[in-house]
Amino acid sequence: MGQELQALGIAYNVTRRGAIRATLKGRSRNTLDRAIAAHLDTLGAMVRQLKPSGRLAISPIGTWSSRFAEGARVTVYTENGPIRGTVLPLKASGHAYGEAVDAQPVGWDHVEVRVDYDTRILDSTIKINIQVGDFVAFDTLPEISTDGFVNARHLDDKAGVAILLAIAKAVVDARIVLPIDCHLIFTIFEEVGSGASAAVYGDVAEMVVIDHAPVAPNQNATEYSCVVGMMDQTGPFDYHLNRKLLTIGKDHEIALVKDVFRFYRSDSASAIESGSDTRTALVCFGVDGSHGYERTHMSSLTAVADLVANYIQSEPTFMRDKDEMSSLNGFPHQPDREVIQIKT
Repeated sequence: MGQELQALGIAYNVTRRGAIRATLKGRSRNTLDRAIAAHLDTLGAMVRQLKPSGRLAISPIGTWSSRFAEGARVTVYTENGPIRGTVLPLKASGHAYGEAVDAQPVGWDHVEVRVDYDTRILDSTIKINIQVGDFVAFDTLPEISTDGFVNARHLDDKAGVAILLAIAKAVVDARIVLPIDCHLIFTIFEEVGSGASAAVYGDVAEMVVIDHAPVAPNQNATEYSCVVGMMDQTGPFDYHLNRKLLTIGKDHEIALVKDVFRFYRSDSASAIESGSDTRTALVCFGVDGSHGYERTHMSSLTAVADLVANYIQSEPTFMRDKDEMSSLNGFPHQPDREVIQIKT
């Protein structure tokens, strides 16, 4: 990621734990900055046991079902370098176990990694230096169809990162001068809940997070539009910032839908929980089969890019937000009945 930002000529810094904060400079030099965040980390696993058979028991990193791990090709990162392998259910062959293959439970205790080494005894596994605590990465298997569908593991949130880089490149190539500084924040550890807890400073008055929206029968999200998250499991996003984004979408005829996520949290929650007094919003590309074999469509990615690109060119949502503490004068509120009646 650092190399990509260097190629674009965008200055950046890296936190102790690896989050990246780059900056697109704006005209104003006050403390009224905005940020766009996307996370670099993905789902994975870790070795938790070396079995006598030479195979590996694993624990998940992030929240996902082992049913999507079965059959995956993986890389185990050892002290001596990477080793390839395959995740298999404990009963992997119908020729050996018959119908018992279909009757075994689903869960991380019921899968194992078959490493591509001669591991007929446990000692040989130790000799090649596989250890408890080694990380296990899953092949992404990306595929982009001529119809615009994008299939892969880990579109959450690699597709969001791609959107943010595309926006940054467009701003640089077109020499667009933004009204205020816009920080591009690439976090890690979002999938385990602590992503944007260290990269959002007091100068950031408003932050938009780019992430995925789960597409399912009980959700309003689609794979073909930008999805504005109104609330997730940690609570509602900023009313006024969301309202601004929806207005921008309408003014620029961007395909938008709104949704509420009940089993989902994002970098916004990490920033707020860490004490950031920042307005936050969530804009998403629709993903079918999230945290499994994921799919989205280019039209959704393009819609998110259009919305965010227009947002960062807009004036600050509230000039009052340049001050961390201020009076009640100018504090925003939702429309009241009298205002609605006058407009009617």
